Amino acid sequence: MKIIASLLIGYLIGCFQSAYIISRIKGRLDIRKYGSGNAGTTNVIRVMGWKAGIITFFMDVFKAAIGVLVCSLIFDDILMGYYAGVGVVIGHNWPVFLGFRGGKGIAATIGLLTAVDIRIGLIVIGIMAIVIFISRYVSLGSILMAISIPILMAIFYTDRPQYIVLGVILMIFALYNHRANIKRLLNGTENKLGHKKNLSENEK
Repeated sequence: MKIIASLLIGYLIGCFQSAYIISRIKGRLDIRKYGSGNAGTTNVIRVMGWKAGIITFFMDVFKAAIGVLVCSLIFDDILMGYYAGVGVVIGHNWPVFLGFRGGKGIAATIGLLTAVDIRIGLIVIGIMAIVIFISRYVSLGSILMAISIPILMAIFYTDRPQYIVLGVILMIFALYNHRANIKRLLNGTENKLGHKKNLSENEK
């Protein structure tokens, strides 16, 4: 019951869709109808600019961290906080109030990992930053970061299988939501960071 409660609490927090809210307030538009059609940081940057994108990123990071901290305190168990963080990612990706059309959950994943274990959070941030700096592909940085999650969980939490299993689940979520990006990366047609979409363009 504690696991279910944690997932539900996290899910409801995750449904607070930062990109959608920012796009409505700042641009009076639905971000999901522009650019890639994704309600996430990268698409906000391309459609609305860096300022809106950075605000979106930190809002998503903080909401996941809040989910982890709230359930950790309620149940006095960081593992329940971890489950809540996974719930936040699910809510972010598939928000019930927005027809289950959300983002890809990368910023939220970073937030939950940092709240669960700051060492892992800093490592995944480093992986993403280095890959994006070198390649200019946000998607590649996100994909490699996701793949590293269960590996890092296995290194730091060898004796806690649930941590590793949840890490695998987070990786699967990220890879599933980046499946179109993976195809474009393999085809050499993926957009690099800095490529700004026309507001009327939707590549979905």
